[in-house]
Amino acid sequence: MKALVLSGGSGTRLRPITHTSAKQLVPVANKPILFYVLESIAEAGITDVGIVVGHTAPEVQDAVGDGSAFGVDVTYIAQDEPLGLAHAVRISRDYLGDDDFVMFLGDNFIIDGVTGLVDRFRDERPDAQILLTRVPDPRAFGVAVLDEQGRVIGLEEKPEHPRSDLALAGVYFFTPLIHEAVWAVKPSWRGELEITDSIQHLIDTGADVRSHIIDGYWKDTGNVVDILEVNRIILESVETAIDGDVDADSEIIGRVVIEKGATVKGSRIVGPALIATGTEIRDSYVGPFTSVAENCRIHDSELEFSIMMRDSSLTGIRRIEASLIGRHVHGTAVPRVPNAHRLVLGDHSTFQISS
Repeated sequence: MKALVLSGGSGTRLRPITHTSAKQLVPVANKPILFYVLESIAEAGITDVGIVVGHTAPEVQDAVGDGSAFGVDVTYIAQDEPLGLAHAVRISRDYLGDDDFVMFLGDNFIIDGVTGLVDRFRDERPDAQILLTRVPDPRAFGVAVLDEQGRVIGLEEKPEHPRSDLALAGVYFFTPLIHEAVWAVKPSWRGELEITDSIQHLIDTGADVRSHIIDGYWKDTGNVVDILEVNRIILESVETAIDGDVDADSEIIGRVVIEKGATVKGSRIVGPALIATGTEIRDSYVGPFTSVAENCRIHDSELEFSIMMRDSSLTGIRRIEASLIGRHVHGTAVPRVPNAHRLVLGDHSTFQISS
């Protein structure tokens, strides 16, 4: 069995971060989202992984390499334009051959991994198996409709009026039968070859399409709010490890990781929080659910419930929260300028000024 990981797309909901970085490489708990996907695949015993890449291919290839760091063997598959998930399967035909495969969106996060799901698919081997999760607003997702026995009877891509609250969770299991289906569909109203239409073709032609509703935590990390939420979930499980230099004037509260090579001086760190190597925190406050990556500087500032990517700095800023700070970002306080009001007031006037 192989894996097909989709790591293309433009990541418009994460701009401006994705103007200069692949959305799958945005870090949560100081590790790119794509790395969690590859680790999950390796844990399931799958070693042959094809990664579909687009215009951010060089960055993805530089980060992942040949896959040996994750225990997998990676082959890169170029997709010139993001023309849909079914298109990604089309262009991967030579790599996939006649093997069964799991297709995993590279910006999706499943906290429990996919090992049990892979085992179930191998044992039962339906023609297709999809993962579903209940969401409050299904209009932003592919949506599945099940019959009374829980079998998949219909799929819609981002419907205006969803027929259920069951969204496709970005993980699909296929036998080679899917290759016929992806060539049987035409572009949707979005101009893309939809995997939902391909699975619907399987259903319409009598194929055995099954589903599994995820009980654990799942998130499509396509926007800042969701990325910060995943960061929070991962940090909930960290164990205290103070390997960096913390002076006597600093206070560490709760579950905090300070990696070797990081320094904390005259500061207060409240966990769960993660401070990476090479980072210096001085006369500052870092609050819960914050990840600070390598070689950052936080001086005389406050940061909470945020992700700060590598080689960035904050100086004299109070206060930043619920933020995603990119690489090589440098923030400083603006010198305070005295406020003045110039008035021409008639007799018997009243006025209010916020000071």
